[in-house]
Amino acid sequence: MKELLKNLDKAFENKIRLGIMSALVVNEYLDFNTLKDLLDVTDGNLASHLKSLEKKQYVMYKKEFLDRKPKTKYYATKKGREAFKKHINAIEQLLK
Repeated sequence: MKELLKNLDKAFENKIRLGIMSALVVNEYLDFNTLKDLLDVTDGNLASHLKSLEKKQYVMYKKEFLDRKPKTKYYATKKGREAFKKHINAIEQLLK
């Protein structure tokens, strides 16, 4: 049991960060507005959770301009995908 608990990542304890990673792991990338709509959160709330995941190097972003409008695309990093899968596997094992 202790070994399984070690595999839980505090970065994913918050439902918004869990939602961000869930969405990014199954998509190549998502833009800021799509994530905001999908998770039904405010700009500031989403931005702060994305920043937390960026600090852990679980998420990266690329800024582009489309018809002179900024568009920020977010991607799950390899490190983020591995950490998320480890976290989900630990939850699944705890439920067994």
